[in-house]
Amino acid sequence: MPVTARTPAQLRNMFGSNLRTLSADYPSISALSRDLGINRTQFNRYLSGESFPRPDVLARMCDFFAVDARVLLEPVDQVARDTGPISSEYLRDFMGPAIQSVSEDSLPSGFYQFARRSFVKDDRFVRGVVLIKRDGDNTFLRGYEPKIAMAMQGIPATAQAREYRGFVMQIEDGVAATVARRNGMTASFNYLSRVTSFQNNFWVGYVARTVREDTSGMRMTRLVYEYLGKNTAEALFRARRAGFCTLEELMPFHQRLLQPHDPFR
Repeated sequence: MPVTARTPAQLRNMFGSNLRTLSADYPSISALSRDLGINRTQFNRYLSGESFPRPDVLARMCDFFAVDARVLLEPVDQVARDTGPISSEYLRDFMGPAIQSVSEDSLPSGFYQFARRSFVKDDRFVRGVVLIKRDGDNTFLRGYEPKIAMAMQGIPATAQAREYRGFVMQIEDGVAATVARRNGMTASFNYLSRVTSFQNNFWVGYVARTVREDTSGMRMTRLVYEYLGKNTAEALFRARRAGFCTLEELMPFHQRLLQPHDPFR
């Protein structure tokens, strides 16, 4: 079906509207424009619909936000629904919309604090914060690696390099998430199942990283998620404490769920 011709002003307005939607998850437009390598004044012109990006800049923005160039022609929520994390007909009955749809009861939208044993320091643990968000029928995960962990890998600790994202699927007795850093630099598989607690806000499972077998390091360990709600201030407070810590520095219930002295099976 042919696309109805649109004026340059209509296209600029569509792109500006979509860019404002995509930027809403970022607390600072200045930081976002720096991560994109775009002058803040020029970025504001894109947001207001006054200007189009050059093709190379548009490609960079599409890669950054994980959308395609239809953001010039269609509302971004429609583009996201059509392209979803898994849109192949071949996988539809196995990993398609029915599986991807995760109920709010199973895993509420909002911020989570997680804890696990470090993969690189056996006597240390890692804690951090992730965001679970919905986009149509899809459930997504987003977080940032601690700066100290990036330094240990010799990777620049920019926000773009530290960021990781993933998609979450419903499975029979819990949820599963595939998570990766930008351009597939690293990836992991996460499994979580809700556990009984006073506020019903804890999940426990495991995380497995995609690395070659190495007798000197772990590839899989227990994982705990604690739901923090949607309070950004609380999430930022917890995020400032993200990184390596000792077992004693973890919350007692996190310690109990991680079973640090029992072998993982």
